Amino acid sequence: MKLDERHLIQLAAVVQTGSVTEGAEMLGMTQPAVSRTLSSLEKRLGEPLFQKGQRPLLPTPLAQALADQGMVMLSASRKASETVRNFQEGKAGTVRVGGTPFFMDALISSMTAEFQNSYPEIRVDQSYGYVRDLREAIHADRIDLAICPIDILGEGSGLVFDEILPGRNVVACSALHPLLGNRRTGAQELLEYPWIAPPPGSPLYADLHSILLSLGATEIKVRYSGGSLASVINYMTRTNALTVLPHSVVFAYRKERTMTALPFQIPHPDRALGILRPADAPYLPAVDKYAQHVAKSFENLRHLIKRHEDAVVWGG
Repeated sequence: MKLDERHLIQLAAVVQTGSVTEGAEMLGMTQPAVSRTLSSLEKRLGEPLFQKGQRPLLPTPLAQALADQGMVMLSASRKASETVRNFQEGKAGTVRVGGTPFFMDALISSMTAEFQNSYPEIRVDQSYGYVRDLREAIHADRIDLAICPIDILGEGSGLVFDEILPGRNVVACSALHPLLGNRRTGAQELLEYPWIAPPPGSPLYADLHSILLSLGATEIKVRYSGGSLASVINYMTRTNALTVLPHSVVFAYRKERTMTALPFQIPHPDRALGILRPADAPYLPAVDKYAQHVAKSFENLRHLIKRHEDAVVWGG
């Protein structure tokens, strides 16, 4: 015998409340509609659903067994409704975000943690890549958005880019580096020390070579390359090696007092950090809330980063 799942749900509501009227209110239905359902179900079963003369209503053993099944369905229905509501309100869902490794590790991961403290039901899947890889991942629908530095976004790319922080590189070193004792550091002094090269293919890798060539280097003393941000910092704090990092990354580690920036001006990269998204992306509330959170976090940090830059790097 096949029973209508809706009938079982209505039976469960009446059994739970002990009243047809209250059961109907619980489901947002009218009392006559639920009464008709129970009457129809009794006729189909050929058995009474409730013991006569009992108030509140007392189910028969068969009705109780059917109500138990109905409660499972009612619970699943409520959970499904809550899932839809949370998704529509941006309180649940999945955000697939990609980004350049140093920025993601130094800044975005902590912002993600703060976001999920407010929205614990939203899952964030983070991946790494550089601009070319991230663009491909967006077009292939492997990620919803990317957080990365970009110089020029060509017309017809099918993407939109919202700047969140202007580009600014610094020469980073150990907090105990000998050059920090100098009143003023010259280009020749920088070239006397070994350098750490960022991963090949990264914007920082190109920046490093351009900067060293602009300083007059004929030979670049690269002693270590290709490491993660954690490995670069660990290496740098145990040597006198120098490297080029975005100032915001150095800022993110300011409280750990492991590294700092040398008071030496280097050219600003012609790019900015921002959020890259498909121009025709469907509206995904959780993704939109995440992007807003990241943008707001950088807005709150912007003046602190600038103040730190003015304090650490001479000449502003």
